[in-house]
Amino acid sequence: MTSDNASLPFERARFRTRLPREYRYTAGHLWLAEVESGLWRVGLTRFALRMLGDAVDMELQADEGAAVEKGQVVGWVEGFKAVSDLFAPMAGHFVGGNPELETSLDLVERSAQERGWLYALRGEPDEDCVDAQGYARLLAATIDRYLESEG
Repeated sequence: MTSDNASLPFERARFRTRLPREYRYTAGHLWLAEVESGLWRVGLTRFALRMLGDAVDMELQADEGAAVEKGQVVGWVEGFKAVSDLFAPMAGHFVGGNPELETSLDLVERSAQERGWLYALRGEPDEDCVDAQGYARLLAATIDRYLESEG
């Protein structure tokens, strides 16, 4: 994210972030970054992290090399505010977790869009995974619904 065009700025209410344009995003607030053809790292968006709070524990339950279906639970993450299941955002094969998180779980927050990825999958995202523009629209609608419910 070295140039202004590499990420899309987003701001709504009191939430602000930058969305890497080369990533794909899910309605469940995961990002997917292709690191080589068909190999995708998966992480939590800044919005998901805000809802979760600081990550305090995480466990991946899928076996390395195992086939996974879209929507399958592959683990969980616990934050100060919530515990959340981690789902496979696409069908494919579970490659494994981020080894850096075993000693530095705080990378999930400190380097959310780079070194703080959670796990990797081999496969191809489907049409439910959107680009940065699509995620910005989804995020705006999500925040608007939240604000209306408080209102």
